[in-house]
Amino acid sequence: MGMTMAEKILAKASGRDQVQAGQYVTARVDRMMCHDTFPMCAIALKRLGINKFHDPDRVVVIVDHYFPAPTEAMARAQKLGRELAEEFGLKNHLGFAGICHQVMCEQGFVLPGTLILGTDSHTTTYGALGAASAGIGVTEMNYVLATGELWMRVPETVRFDLQGSPGPGLMSKDIVLHIAGRFGTEVAQYKAIEFSGPVAAGMSLASRMTLSNMGVELGAKFAFFEADEKTIDYLKGRVNEEIRPFGPDEDAAYEVIHQVDITGLEPQVSLPHNPGNAKAVSEVEDVPVDQAFLGSCTNGRLEDLEVAAKILKGRKVHPKTRLLVTPASHRVLLAADKAGLIQTLLEAGAHITPTGCGPCPGGHMGVVAGGEICLSSTNRNFKGRMGSPEAEVYLGSPATVAASAIEGRITDPRKYWQETTLSRGDA
Repeated sequence: MGMTMAEKILAKASGRDQVQAGQYVTARVDRMMCHDTFPMCAIALKRLGINKFHDPDRVVVIVDHYFPAPTEAMARAQKLGRELAEEFGLKNHLGFAGICHQVMCEQGFVLPGTLILGTDSHTTTYGALGAASAGIGVTEMNYVLATGELWMRVPETVRFDLQGSPGPGLMSKDIVLHIAGRFGTEVAQYKAIEFSGPVAAGMSLASRMTLSNMGVELGAKFAFFEADEKTIDYLKGRVNEEIRPFGPDEDAAYEVIHQVDITGLEPQVSLPHNPGNAKAVSEVEDVPVDQAFLGSCTNGRLEDLEVAAKILKGRKVHPKTRLLVTPASHRVLLAADKAGLIQTLLEAGAHITPTGCGPCPGGHMGVVAGGEICLSSTNRNFKGRMGSPEAEVYLGSPATVAASAIEGRITDPRKYWQETTLSRGDA
């Protein structure tokens, strides 16, 4: 019997020819990613008498959740992290390069067919490049850093076969919000997802990253796209090794295959306080917006900034709305500036923040007050996620965020933008 993408990767990682869903394996981890949690991991290992990692070259550290440091205590923690990285001999301490998931992909740390674990739930993003990637806790990461491996259950796989023709104004964010609304946020609980079909094959890498990123909002352990020629083209110049296509076997067995026809799908908005509380934008228009946020590991890529700039060009942000824009990485910021996108956004009245997670986790920058409404391009709108638990967070695509910033209320982006980004764009 053939194997799914998850089964193929976990078979290879555990030194087996074949595995099946439901089996337990001990798998060699190809790459470990830590963000602001790195000092916690290193200190915990030192307390156990472990003063070196199993393979420091497989470890990548990126500080993104609290940059710039909002407090003196956080600044001390980041300083300690730099000292510990040197002590443990890390070559890949990347500092403040941007949001960890964007940086991991754009700097060539993600390869098709590999197993990657990170101390952030949205590590599923790397499945856009054909990797089995999942978020784990600090305790688990300590074990992986010390041993280079981790036991896990081989997950069943749910396949979403994306069919149809996208209408105007549609982005991949709308598709994943629609899936969350239609199938629920536990449809793939501790399962793998494979996004397939002609719509998936036609998507840009940036669009694929959005769906894989939000795979965890559907409960998924992994969230894959096949690694195809687009993947290979993306990785050229980023890695030194030869990259080959990677996907499931033709006779792979799936727990279920869901057909999703996106023909006629409207732009989507998820209402508070659940990503699965999704409705067509026409059902929630006119909700006032105090803060519009464009950014995050879900939608802060160059493709997203391009869409927002096209909508905002020659227009102004509503005087009662603040628009915050956080590019996903320093490289994205440089590319957007070179393309003139930053100038366009600034002229419209947007505020550009340092690259990083920014307002998304509600830690220190761009938080919302009680009674305020935020329309965000992030992945979660849980109560208290971006600030006060008395605030309301709605989720939408970059196009919907930009259009709503102009009018000061949730707005259908199609009145300003008649294109789609599914088959083009830059990550």
